[in-house]
Amino acid sequence: MTRGPATRDPGRLGAATEHAGQLRAAAMLAWRAGPAALLSQLGASVLAGVLPVLTAWATKLILDGLNRRSAGGTVLVLAVLLGVLGVVSAAVNLAGRYAQNQLGRSVTMAADGGLYRALNRFVGLVRFEDPQFQDRLQLAGQSGRGAPGQLVRAGLSLGQGAITMAGFLGTLVAIGPWMAAVVVAAAVPTLRAEFAISRRRADLMWRTGHAMRREIFYAHLLSDVRAAMEVRLFGLGEFFRLRMMRELSAIHDANRRLDRRELLTQGALSTLGALTTGAGLVWAIAAARSGALTVGDVSVFVAAVAGTQAALTTMVRDTAVGYHNLLMFGHYRAVVQAGPDLPVPPAPAAVRPLRHAIELHDVWFRYSAGHPWVLRGVDLAIPCGTAVALVGGNGAGKSTLVKLLCRFYDPTRGSIRWDGLDLRDLAVADLRARIGAVFQDFMTYDLSARENIGVGDLAALDDLDRIAAAADRARVDAVVTALPQGYETLLTRTFTDHTDRTDPTTGVLLSGGQWQRVALARAFLRDRADLLVLDEPSAGLDAEAEYDIHTRLRRHRAGRTTVLISHRLSAVRDADQIVVLRDGVVAEQGNHAELMARAGQYARMFALQARGYRADSPAAGAMAPAGG
Repeated sequence: MTRGPATRDPGRLGAATEHAGQLRAAAMLAWRAGPAALLSQLGASVLAGVLPVLTAWATKLILDGLNRRSAGGTVLVLAVLLGVLGVVSAAVNLAGRYAQNQLGRSVTMAADGGLYRALNRFVGLVRFEDPQFQDRLQLAGQSGRGAPGQLVRAGLSLGQGAITMAGFLGTLVAIGPWMAAVVVAAAVPTLRAEFAISRRRADLMWRTGHAMRREIFYAHLLSDVRAAMEVRLFGLGEFFRLRMMRELSAIHDANRRLDRRELLTQGALSTLGALTTGAGLVWAIAAARSGALTVGDVSVFVAAVAGTQAALTTMVRDTAVGYHNLLMFGHYRAVVQAGPDLPVPPAPAAVRPLRHAIELHDVWFRYSAGHPWVLRGVDLAIPCGTAVALVGGNGAGKSTLVKLLCRFYDPTRGSIRWDGLDLRDLAVADLRARIGAVFQDFMTYDLSARENIGVGDLAALDDLDRIAAAADRARVDAVVTALPQGYETLLTRTFTDHTDRTDPTTGVLLSGGQWQRVALARAFLRDRADLLVLDEPSAGLDAEAEYDIHTRLRRHRAGRTTVLISHRLSAVRDADQIVVLRDGVVAEQGNHAELMARAGQYARMFALQARGYRADSPAAGAMAPAGG
C-alpha cells in the first residue's frame, strides 16, 4: 500500500521542521554578525567551485594540442591561461580563508552576546540550580560560537562542491556516462554512514556533558587560588586530580569507541572509492589504447573522476558536519529561546516605596515536586520601618524565605505582598532596586575595590564620594585607602590591569573579615532601598568587629524595614520581632523579652549560647548550627 501524506511519520516531519528552523536561525545569526564577510565567502566559494573544472579542461586542451603538434601559439596561450587559473585559485583560497576567519570572530561575538543576553532574562535561580540546564548551557556556549560559522562553511562548501561536481559530471557524461552513474552511486553509502556518525557524535556530546562539567570543576579546584589553601592543607591535590582524570578517561573512552567505529566505516568507504577510481582509470587507459579516447580525454577523465569523487566526498562530509552542528546548535537555541523561568506580568504594577508592610499569606514552598516542603503555610507580617529577625536551626527555611522575598523563586502556594500587591504582579528589576542585601555567601569579585563596592548600586559606580561614605560606614575605608592604588586597587591576584601588569603591588588579597566589610559597604551603598536583608552579616568577624558592625547596622537600619538572619542571638535580641522557624513553620514569634518569658525554643537556644561564654562551662563556643 502506498503511504500518502497523511501516513508520514510525524516525528520525522517535526524533526525536519525543527532542523529547518535551526538552519534559518544559524544563517540569520551569521548574516547579522558579518554580512560583508558572508558575501565574500560566497563569492570565493563560487569561484573555487568553477576553477578546478576550468583547470582540468585547460590541461586537456594543452595535452591534445601537444599530441597533435598543433600551433604552438595556441598551446602557449592555453599554458598562460593555466598559470593564470593557478594564481586566481591561490588568491581565491586566501581571500576565502580571510573572510572565513572574519566571519568566525563576528559570529562568536554575536552568539556570546545573544547567549548571555538570554541568561540575563532569567530573573530567578530555578534554571541555574538545574544540573540538566547546566549541561545544556555548556553545550550552548560551545555550539553557539562554532556552529553557525561551521554551518555557513558547510553550506558554502556544499555549493562549491556542487558547482565542481556538476562540471566534472558533465565531463564524465560526455566521455563515459556509465562512470558518472557509478561515481554517484558510490557516494550514497558514504552519505548514510556520515549522517549516522554525526548523530552518534552529537548524542555522545550530550551524554558526556555532565562528565565534562565535573572534569572542569576538578581542574578549577586544582588551579583556583581560593581553593589552594585547603587543597594543600588537607592534601587533596592527588585526590581531585584522580577524580578529574577519571572523568576525563570516561569521556575519552566514549570518544575512542566512536572513533574506532568511524575509522572502520570510513576505511570501508575509502576502499570503495579507490576501487571505483581504479576501475575508471583501467577503462580510460584501455579506451585510449584502442583509440576511442585521446591523451587529453584520459587526462580530463581522470581529473573528472577524481574531482567528482572528491567533490562528492567533501559534500557528504560537509553535509554530515553541518548536520552535527545543526544538532548541537539546537542546544544554543534551546537556551536563547527559553521562556522566562518565573512568570512575568505583561503590564507590571509600579513598585512604590514601602509604606505599610510586606506580608506572607499561607506561603508553601519546595524546590521541585520531588523535594520536601521547605516552608509549610507561613503567615508573617513585616511592618514598614521595623526589624524582623529570623532564627532557627539548619533547614528551618530562613534563607529560603529570603530568596522568596527577593523573588528568586515564587511560592508554590500562597502569596507575598508588598503593600498589598503580589510580588508576582510587580516588575522584578524595580522590586529588587528597592532591596539591599548582604548574603551569607557574598561575592568576592575579581575587580577593583571601587567596583567591588560600586556594584551595589551601578548608578554610583563612578561616584567615589558615595562609595567612600559607604566604605566608612562599614569601617573598611581606612583599609582600602591604605592599598597601593587606593580604591582602584584590584582585589585579586588572578588578573592584572593592562596599565600596571609589571607592578608587583598590583592586586591585593583581603582577609575574610575585610571582605565581609566590603560586602557590607556594598549593601550600605544602596541607601535608598526600602528593604534591607542581612543574612549572617557578621560571619567571619572577630568579637570586637562583630560588636562594631552590629552597632553600625542598628544605626543604619533605624527606621528601615529589615530582615535579619543570624545564629548569634545576641545580634538579634533588639529586633522588633523575632520569628523562630522550625520545620518550615513559624514556631514562635515575639520580641526578645516575650520569647524568653515563654521559655520555648528561642529561650533554650539563647541560654545555650549564653552558657558558652561562662568561664566555668565546658560548652564554650557551643552555638546553634549555621545554615538554613
